[in-house]
Amino acid sequence: MPRKSRFILAVLLASLHLLLACSDDIPAFRKLPQDAVILAFGDSLTYGTGANPADSYPAVLEKLSGHKVINAGVPGELSEQGLKRLPGLLQQHTPGLLILCHAGNDLLRKKDLNHARSNLAGMIALAQERKIDVILLGVPQPGLFLNSSKIYREVAGQTRVLLLEDLVPEILGDASLKSDPVHPNKAGYRKIAEGVLQTMTEAGAL
Repeated sequence: MPRKSRFILAVLLASLHLLLACSDDIPAFRKLPQDAVILAFGDSLTYGTGANPADSYPAVLEKLSGHKVINAGVPGELSEQGLKRLPGLLQQHTPGLLILCHAGNDLLRKKDLNHARSNLAGMIALAQERKIDVILLGVPQPGLFLNSSKIYREVAGQTRVLLLEDLVPEILGDASLKSDPVHPNKAGYRKIAEGVLQTMTEAGAL
């Protein structure tokens, strides 16, 4: 086989291997029944700080998806507090899907990342024990360049949940989509809702 053909074949095989590896990392969701509830759990990014309640991403997602979306965001909450709060909400609402966006306050307050990582994994475990699919949203580490903290990728790899790593950082990196340095505005929250909706659709939840 000519050298050029061997090179092209090697590239194609490598690309196929990468595609298969990525497919393994993206879990297929169970299709949500029409009456299924979605639980959006987190802190101020979920609550919708910086916009009206009707413009929070859970409220917009409810309109876009046709499913009831519970806004369980508590501004200022640390991941340790979230881990304690989540079981009661899972029991109360029995959601078909959990959208988890937490530990941003741990990052802002420079709390121990190991504890934050453990708390996030604990929240996901609570959902998985109940056979609830999970979408994890990455939150940026404070700094000049807004990239999701490494803990989100580590937790997603450990728990094998679907991670939206760049959605929130990209929105917070655009001044036109922010109400203040750490919160989106109305347009920014809509972008989050649209990104989550697209992911739900691609994963088979809708």
